[in-house]
Amino acid sequence: MAVCTRRNDAGGNHVTTYPKIWFLRHGQTEWNKVSRLQGQLDSPLTDQGLAEARRQAALMPPILADEPALFASPLGRARQTADIALGQRPYRTDPRLMEIHAGRWQGLLRDEIMARHPDWAATDPTALEIYEAAEGGEGLTAFHARIRDFMRSLDGPTVIVAHGLLGQVLRAEARGLPLAEAGRLSNLQGCVYLLENGVETRLDLPE
Repeated sequence: MAVCTRRNDAGGNHVTTYPKIWFLRHGQTEWNKVSRLQGQLDSPLTDQGLAEARRQAALMPPILADEPALFASPLGRARQTADIALGQRPYRTDPRLMEIHAGRWQGLLRDEIMARHPDWAATDPTALEIYEAAEGGEGLTAFHARIRDFMRSLDGPTVIVAHGLLGQVLRAEARGLPLAEAGRLSNLQGCVYLLENGVETRLDLPE
């Protein structure tokens, strides 16, 4: 049975409260390194990405001790991260956790896309805004809907290993923020984002 409730924030707006969520973005990939749009295509973790997954693994033992539900995106980079970060514990995959589909822009370099849209230089669009504009892409409305559908299916504390843009939208939803603000949230690898009662806390190892 899903566990989510509705409450009013200080401004009187309705906010959905979800079970406790720990969110992990996958480690750096070969395509991340060169700013190539992945979407639902894939590339393997770099050495840095593997190190970031190991940093997450060092944070996870006290979280895993409480036996939360474990989920990951079915895409290879998320599963590669989950295998390391979750210490080889079994987890479930869910297609609703895949990254936003970027249509015909998948596989293109960010610089190639920016060159096609010189007017964007003045606005410095976020990655989420670029994916929203992708030719033949999924679009934010559908992306948000499938993420929210997944979140509303949760029935207790849950660990999620997935993707950067998905994480921004999921975290904005959990915090009761407008979708328009999601693309400006931090989007870090090698850490764990804790979301509880509409509040986000970043867990990281000391430098």
